[in-house]
Amino acid sequence: MNRKNFMKLLGLGAVALHSFPSMAFNKKNSDTLELIGKGNPAVFGKGFSLRKEAYDAFVKMREAAAKEGIDIHVVSSYRTYAHQNRIWERKYKRFTKQGLSPIKAIKKIITYSTIPGTSRHHWATDIDIIDKNTKYSGDVLVPKKFHGDGPFCKLREWLEENANTYGFYIVYTDQNNRKGFKYEPWHYSYAPLSKPMLKEYRKLKVKEMLQAEKLLGSEHFNKEFINSYIKENILDINPELLS
Repeated sequence: MNRKNFMKLLGLGAVALHSFPSMAFNKKNSDTLELIGKGNPAVFGKGFSLRKEAYDAFVKMREAAAKEGIDIHVVSSYRTYAHQNRIWERKYKRFTKQGLSPIKAIKKIITYSTIPGTSRHHWATDIDIIDKNTKYSGDVLVPKKFHGDGPFCKLREWLEENANTYGFYIVYTDQNNRKGFKYEPWHYSYAPLSKPMLKEYRKLKVKEMLQAEKLLGSEHFNKEFINSYIKENILDINPELLS
């Protein structure tokens, strides 16, 4: 693959991606390693990492929010396969040591955390964000802190009203009929890039890929589990992020 052309195509920006999605990211120029977190994408940001177009859009969104007294802070952005695998192994070992069976441990992990190689954060298009202009303590990425009298209510309300203007869409909504990962009011994705990347990701042989990596517990990734995981955890997301 010609990496220069690949990065150039990814740099077409929102307009080109909406107008010519097949040109922006198709099988011929896609980089499978980048889709599963093992590539080396060009990323930008201080304290966080995003592809250039996503970074530029985020900066504009952050500047707009600042005018309303909101300091958007990125808690998590681009993650490599190795990073996601460390999260997976830590949780898998902890839950099994607590007495959970491998299957139950896996199901508990995928309440919020993805299996390595399947995370949207591998794409450098997604962010987990909070508002640093508030007083908070303890875990920050919990839904209750974005509702009621939680410290990030103002941020959530502002994002619901304005994020789409900058190309960012919530990934895991609070729709009652949605399955897979639970509601995450902090997780937003830059749609002009993530939509075509998801389209390419769907072409991968996920089951074979995961079992070849010999992840902890992967011997329990049978066909039924993988098909359910793809349908519910990867694809049951905000419809605005589906191709």
